[in-house]
Amino acid sequence: MIDDIDAYYLDKEEPNRSCLLALKNIILKQDKAITETRKYGMPCFCYKSKMFCYLWVDKKTKEPYILMVEGKHLSHPQLEVGKRSRMKIFRVDPTKDLQIITIKLILNQALELYKNGALLIK
Repeated sequence: MIDDIDAYYLDKEEPNRSCLLALKNIILKQDKAITETRKYGMPCFCYKSKMFCYLWVDKKTKEPYILMVEGKHLSHPQLEVGKRSRMKIFRVDPTKDLQIITIKLILNQALELYKNGALLIK
C-alpha cells in the first residue's frame, strides 16, 4: 500500500518525479533530525518537529522548487522572495543536473538557524 507522502511523488510525471525524489534524498541526508511529513498537500521536511522546507511544483512553469520556510533569514542570489514575506524559494530545472553544492549550502544555512538558536525549536 502506498502512503500519502509516496503518492505525492508517484503522481508526478518525469522528469519532475525523479527530480523531486532526488531533492527529497538530498534534504533528508543533511541531518538525522530531519523528518518528512505532508502538509498543505505537499512534502514538508521538519527539523526536530519545526517546519524547515517544502517541495512543490510551480503551477505556471511546472518546475519543482524548494520552499525554505525561514527564507527571510537566508541570503543567496538564487533564492526568490516573490510575494512571500517569510519564505523564499529555490527553483530547480528538472531537465538539468541538480546544483547539489548550492542546494546543500542553502539547506545548511537554514539548518544553522535552528542549531545556533536563531530560530526557536519547541
